[in-house]
Amino acid sequence: MEPWKRLLREKKILIADGGWGTELQKRGLAPGEPPEAWNLSRPGEVRRVALSYVEAGADIILTNTFGGSLLKLTKVGLGEKAVEVNRKGATLSREAAGDRSLVFASIGPSGEFVAPLGTISEADMIQGFAEQARALAAGGADGIVVETMMDLAEARAALRAAKQSTALPVVVTMTFDKGPKGYATLMGIRPEQAAAELARDGADMVGANCGTGIEAMIELIGRMRSATSLPIWCKPNAGLPELIEGKTVYRETPEMMASKLGSLVQAGANIVGGCCGTTPSHIRAFVAERKKLAGMA
Repeated sequence: MEPWKRLLREKKILIADGGWGTELQKRGLAPGEPPEAWNLSRPGEVRRVALSYVEAGADIILTNTFGGSLLKLTKVGLGEKAVEVNRKGATLSREAAGDRSLVFASIGPSGEFVAPLGTISEADMIQGFAEQARALAAGGADGIVVETMMDLAEARAALRAAKQSTALPVVVTMTFDKGPKGYATLMGIRPEQAAAELARDGADMVGANCGTGIEAMIELIGRMRSATSLPIWCKPNAGLPELIEGKTVYRETPEMMASKLGSLVQAGANIVGGCCGTTPSHIRAFVAERKKLAGMA
Protein backbone atom coordinates (compact mmCIF):
# COMPACT_ATOMS: atom_id res chain seq x y z
CA MET A 1 0.00 0.00 0.00
CA GLU A 2 1.27 3.48 -0.87
CA PRO A 3 2.49 5.51 2.15
CA TRP A 4 -0.22 8.15 1.82
CA LYS A 5 -2.97 5.53 1.70
CA ARG A 6 -1.57 3.74 4.73
CA LEU A 7 -1.32 7.02 6.64
CA LEU A 8 -4.86 8.03 5.69
CA ARG A 9 -6.23 4.66 6.78
CA GLU A 10 -4.41 5.00 10.09
CA LYS A 11 -5.26 8.61 10.92
CA LYS A 12 -8.59 9.01 9.05
CA ILE A 13 -7.87 12.72 8.55
CA LEU A 14 -4.53 13.97 7.26
CA ILE A 15 -3.24 17.46 7.93
CA ALA A 16 -1.30 19.17 5.15
CA ASP A 17 0.83 22.28 5.52
CA GLY A 18 -0.14 25.94 5.22
CA GLY A 19 0.77 28.87 3.02
CA TRP A 20 4.21 29.16 1.45
CA GLY A 21 4.15 32.47 -0.37
CA THR A 22 3.03 34.46 2.66
CA GLU A 23 5.61 32.73 4.86
CA LEU A 24 8.42 33.52 2.43
CA GLN A 25 7.23 37.13 2.26
CA LYS A 26 7.69 37.35 6.04
CA ARG A 27 11.28 36.29 5.45
CA GLY A 28 11.94 39.01 2.90
CA LEU A 29 10.60 37.80 -0.43
CA ALA A 30 10.07 40.99 -2.41
CA PRO A 31 6.92 41.80 -4.44
CA GLY A 32 7.31 40.35 -7.93
CA GLU A 33 10.29 38.20 -6.95
CA PRO A 34 9.79 34.57 -8.02
CA PRO A 35 9.69 32.46 -4.83
CA GLU A 36 11.22 29.49 -6.67
CA ALA A 37 14.47 31.45 -7.16
CA TRP A 38 15.04 31.12 -3.41
CA ASN A 39 15.53 27.37 -3.83
CA LEU A 40 18.93 28.28 -5.26
CA SER A 41 19.69 31.67 -3.71
CA ARG A 42 18.29 31.25 -0.17
CA PRO A 43 17.78 27.53 0.41
CA GLY A 44 18.08 27.88 4.16
CA GLU A 45 14.99 30.07 4.34
CA VAL A 46 13.01 27.69 2.14
CA ARG A 47 14.05 24.73 4.30
CA ARG A 48 13.01 26.63 7.42
CA VAL A 49 9.50 27.19 6.05
CA ALA A 50 9.20 23.47 5.32
CA LEU A 51 10.56 22.57 8.76
CA SER A 52 8.13 24.94 10.50
CA TYR A 53 5.24 22.92 9.09
CA VAL A 54 6.84 19.59 9.96
CA GLU A 55 7.28 20.79 13.54
CA ALA A 56 3.65 21.98 13.58
CA GLY A 57 2.62 18.37 12.99
CA ALA A 58 1.72 18.34 9.29
CA ASP A 59 1.42 14.87 7.81
CA ILE A 60 2.13 16.25 4.32
CA ILE A 61 4.23 19.26 3.36
CA LEU A 62 4.55 20.82 -0.07
CA THR A 63 7.51 22.31 -1.93
CA ASN A 64 8.51 25.78 -3.06
CA THR A 65 7.85 24.92 -6.71
CA PHE A 66 4.36 26.31 -7.36
CA GLY A 67 5.59 28.46 -10.25
CA GLY A 68 8.19 25.94 -11.35
CA SER A 69 6.84 24.93 -14.74
CA LEU A 70 9.16 25.52 -17.67
CA LEU A 71 6.73 28.01 -19.21
CA LYS A 72 6.46 30.02 -15.98
CA LEU A 73 10.16 30.00 -15.15
CA THR A 74 11.09 31.06 -18.67
CA LYS A 75 9.13 34.27 -18.14
CA VAL A 76 11.29 35.20 -15.14
CA GLY A 77 14.63 34.25 -16.68
CA LEU A 78 14.97 30.88 -14.96
CA GLY A 79 13.96 28.58 -17.82
CA GLU A 80 17.46 27.13 -18.22
CA LYS A 81 17.49 26.26 -14.53
CA ALA A 82 14.03 24.69 -14.40
CA VAL A 83 15.26 21.19 -13.60
CA GLU A 84 17.65 22.44 -10.93
CA VAL A 85 15.03 24.73 -9.33
CA ASN A 86 12.46 21.96 -9.06
CA ARG A 87 14.81 19.22 -7.95
CA LYS A 88 16.25 21.50 -5.27
CA GLY A 89 12.79 22.54 -4.12
CA ALA A 90 11.82 18.91 -3.57
CA THR A 91 15.14 18.13 -1.90
CA LEU A 92 14.76 20.99 0.59
CA SER A 93 11.31 19.80 1.70
CA ARG A 94 12.56 16.20 1.77
CA GLU A 95 15.42 17.21 4.07
CA ALA A 96 13.04 19.05 6.38
CA ALA A 97 10.46 16.26 6.40
CA GLY A 98 12.79 13.38 7.15
CA ASP A 99 10.58 10.48 8.16
CA ARG A 100 8.08 12.72 9.97
CA SER A 101 6.06 13.98 6.98
CA LEU A 102 5.35 13.06 3.39
CA VAL A 103 6.36 15.50 0.66
CA PHE A 104 3.87 16.27 -2.10
CA ALA A 105 5.53 18.56 -4.63
CA SER A 106 3.60 21.59 -5.87
CA ILE A 107 2.81 22.24 -9.53
CA GLY A 108 0.85 25.42 -10.20
CA PRO A 109 -0.58 27.03 -13.34
CA SER A 110 1.78 27.82 -16.20
CA GLY A 111 0.20 31.20 -16.89
CA GLU A 112 -0.80 30.06 -20.38
CA PHE A 113 -3.92 28.56 -21.93
CA VAL A 114 -4.05 25.48 -24.10
CA ALA A 115 -5.04 26.21 -27.72
CA PRO A 116 -7.52 27.27 -29.00
CA LEU A 117 -8.02 29.52 -25.95
CA GLY A 118 -4.30 30.24 -25.93
CA THR A 119 -1.26 29.72 -28.13
CA ILE A 120 0.28 26.70 -26.37
CA SER A 121 -0.41 23.26 -27.79
CA GLU A 122 -1.50 20.50 -25.44
CA ALA A 123 1.68 18.59 -26.31
CA ASP A 124 3.91 21.52 -25.36
CA MET A 125 1.96 22.06 -22.15
CA ILE A 126 2.37 18.40 -21.21
CA GLN A 127 6.05 18.46 -22.08
CA GLY A 128 6.68 21.46 -19.80
CA PHE A 129 4.84 19.92 -16.86
CA ALA A 130 6.54 16.55 -17.45
CA GLU A 131 9.99 18.12 -17.13
CA GLN A 132 8.92 19.68 -13.84
CA ALA A 133 7.38 16.45 -12.54
CA ARG A 134 10.49 14.39 -13.33
CA ALA A 135 12.71 16.88 -11.50
CA LEU A 136 10.39 16.84 -8.47
CA ALA A 137 10.46 13.06 -8.37
CA ALA A 138 14.26 13.11 -8.64
CA GLY A 139 14.36 15.47 -5.65
CA GLY A 140 12.63 12.93 -3.44
CA ALA A 141 8.94 13.84 -3.56
CA ASP A 142 6.43 11.24 -2.35
CA GLY A 143 3.65 12.65 -4.51
CA ILE A 144 2.63 15.61 -6.65
CA VAL A 145 -0.15 18.12 -6.09
CA VAL A 146 -1.33 20.03 -9.14
CA GLU A 147 -2.96 23.02 -7.47
CA THR A 148 -4.80 26.31 -7.95
CA MET A 149 -5.94 25.34 -11.43
CA MET A 150 -8.78 27.23 -13.12
CA ASP A 151 -8.73 25.67 -16.60
CA LEU A 152 -9.67 21.99 -16.78
CA ALA A 153 -7.58 21.51 -19.94
CA GLU A 154 -4.45 22.70 -18.14
CA ALA A 155 -5.25 20.63 -15.06
CA ARG A 156 -5.60 17.56 -17.25
CA ALA A 157 -2.33 18.32 -19.03
CA ALA A 158 -0.47 18.56 -15.72
CA LEU A 159 -2.11 15.38 -14.44
CA ARG A 160 -1.27 13.50 -17.62
CA ALA A 161 2.32 14.78 -17.54
CA ALA A 162 2.86 13.71 -13.95
CA LYS A 163 1.31 10.29 -14.51
CA GLN A 164 3.27 9.61 -17.68
CA SER A 165 6.64 10.81 -16.41
CA THR A 166 6.63 9.56 -12.79
CA ALA A 167 5.21 6.74 -10.70
CA LEU A 168 4.02 9.14 -8.00
CA PRO A 169 0.44 9.64 -6.78
CA VAL A 170 -1.10 12.84 -8.10
CA VAL A 171 -3.56 15.21 -6.44
CA VAL A 172 -5.37 17.78 -8.60
CA THR A 173 -7.06 20.77 -6.99
CA MET A 174 -8.83 23.72 -8.56
CA THR A 175 -9.72 27.18 -7.32
CA PHE A 176 -13.38 28.22 -7.23
CA ASP A 177 -15.23 31.46 -6.60
CA LYS A 178 -18.90 31.82 -5.73
CA GLY A 179 -20.95 33.81 -8.23
CA PRO A 180 -24.67 34.30 -8.84
CA LYS A 181 -24.91 30.75 -10.22
CA GLY A 182 -22.83 29.12 -7.49
CA TYR A 183 -19.26 27.92 -7.37
CA ALA A 184 -17.12 27.79 -10.50
CA THR A 185 -13.56 28.45 -11.58
CA LEU A 186 -12.67 31.54 -13.56
CA MET A 187 -13.14 29.38 -16.67
CA GLY A 188 -16.62 28.26 -15.60
CA ILE A 189 -15.75 24.76 -14.33
CA ARG A 190 -18.04 23.65 -11.51
CA PRO A 191 -16.81 21.61 -8.52
CA GLU A 192 -18.87 18.54 -9.39
CA GLN A 193 -17.61 18.59 -12.97
CA ALA A 194 -13.98 18.97 -11.90
CA ALA A 195 -14.20 16.14 -9.37
CA ALA A 196 -15.87 13.71 -11.76
CA GLU A 197 -13.70 14.43 -14.80
CA LEU A 198 -10.38 14.49 -12.96
CA ALA A 199 -11.26 11.21 -11.28
CA ARG A 200 -11.96 9.68 -14.69
CA ASP A 201 -8.63 11.00 -15.92
CA GLY A 202 -6.74 9.10 -13.23
CA ALA A 203 -6.18 11.52 -10.35
CA ASP A 204 -5.48 9.81 -7.04
CA MET A 205 -7.08 12.66 -5.09
CA VAL A 206 -9.07 15.73 -6.11
CA GLY A 207 -10.00 18.87 -4.27
CA ALA A 208 -9.94 22.64 -3.95
CA ASN A 209 -7.52 25.22 -2.64
CA CYS A 210 -7.17 28.98 -2.35
CA GLY A 211 -9.82 31.49 -3.39
CA THR A 212 -11.94 31.37 -0.26
CA GLY A 213 -11.96 30.93 3.50
CA ILE A 214 -12.89 27.78 5.37
CA GLU A 215 -16.60 28.52 5.85
CA ALA A 216 -17.27 28.74 2.12
CA MET A 217 -14.99 25.77 1.49
CA ILE A 218 -17.36 23.52 3.48
CA GLU A 219 -20.14 23.89 0.91
CA LEU A 220 -17.69 23.66 -1.98
CA ILE A 221 -16.18 20.39 -0.73
CA GLY A 222 -19.65 18.96 -0.20
CA ARG A 223 -20.36 19.52 -3.88
CA MET A 224 -17.16 17.78 -4.91
CA ARG A 225 -17.92 14.87 -2.59
CA SER A 226 -21.27 14.35 -4.32
CA ALA A 227 -19.40 13.59 -7.56
CA THR A 228 -16.54 11.32 -6.47
CA SER A 229 -15.49 8.66 -4.00
CA LEU A 230 -11.81 9.65 -4.21
CA PRO A 231 -10.10 11.21 -1.19
CA ILE A 232 -10.63 14.98 -1.21
CA TRP A 233 -7.81 17.45 -0.56
CA CYS A 234 -8.74 20.89 0.79
CA LYS A 235 -6.60 23.96 1.54
CA PRO A 236 -8.65 27.12 2.24
CA ASN A 237 -7.18 30.57 2.71
CA ALA A 238 -7.21 32.24 6.11
CA GLY A 239 -10.13 34.27 4.77
CA LEU A 240 -10.07 36.70 1.87
CA PRO A 241 -7.09 39.10 1.79
CA GLU A 242 -7.67 42.66 2.97
CA LEU A 243 -5.33 45.60 2.40
CA ILE A 244 -4.88 47.46 5.70
CA GLU A 245 -2.35 50.31 5.98
CA GLY A 246 -0.54 49.00 2.94
CA LYS A 247 -0.29 45.44 4.24
CA THR A 248 -2.21 42.35 3.16
CA VAL A 249 -4.06 40.87 6.11
CA TYR A 250 -5.90 37.55 6.48
CA ARG A 251 -8.36 37.61 9.35
CA GLU A 252 -9.19 33.95 9.98
CA THR A 253 -7.24 32.94 13.07
CA PRO A 254 -5.94 29.44 13.81
CA GLU A 255 -8.71 28.96 16.37
CA MET A 256 -11.43 30.10 13.98
CA MET A 257 -10.27 27.78 11.22
CA ALA A 258 -9.69 24.80 13.49
CA SER A 259 -13.20 25.11 14.89
CA LYS A 260 -14.53 24.36 11.39
CA LEU A 261 -12.42 21.25 10.81
CA GLY A 262 -15.16 18.87 11.89
CA SER A 263 -17.69 20.44 9.53
CA LEU A 264 -15.20 20.34 6.67
CA VAL A 265 -14.49 16.67 7.27
CA GLN A 266 -18.20 15.92 7.56
CA ALA A 267 -18.67 17.62 4.17
CA GLY A 268 -16.21 15.17 2.64
CA ALA A 269 -12.64 16.39 3.13
CA ASN A 270 -9.95 13.82 3.91
CA ILE A 271 -6.79 15.93 3.73
CA VAL A 272 -6.98 19.45 5.17
CA GLY A 273 -4.35 22.17 5.21
CA GLY A 274 -4.20 25.85 4.49
CA CYS A 275 -3.36 28.17 1.62
CA CYS A 276 -2.68 31.93 1.56
CA GLY A 277 -2.39 33.53 4.97
CA THR A 278 -2.29 30.29 6.93
CA THR A 279 0.74 29.71 9.15
CA PRO A 280 2.35 26.97 11.21
CA SER A 281 0.05 28.10 14.04
CA HIS A 282 -2.98 27.28 11.88
CA ILE A 283 -1.61 23.82 11.14
CA ARG A 284 -0.83 23.22 14.81
CA ALA A 285 -4.44 24.14 15.62
CA PHE A 286 -5.73 21.71 12.98
CA VAL A 287 -3.60 18.92 14.46
CA ALA A 288 -4.95 19.64 17.95
CA GLU A 289 -8.52 19.72 16.68
CA ARG A 290 -8.04 16.41 14.88
CA LYS A 291 -7.11 14.84 18.21
CA LYS A 292 -10.35 16.15 19.71
CA LEU A 293 -12.38 14.78 16.81
CA ALA A 294 -10.68 11.40 17.15
CA GLY A 295 -11.59 11.35 20.84
CA MET A 296 -15.26 11.95 20.02
CA ALA A 297 -15.39 9.28 17.30
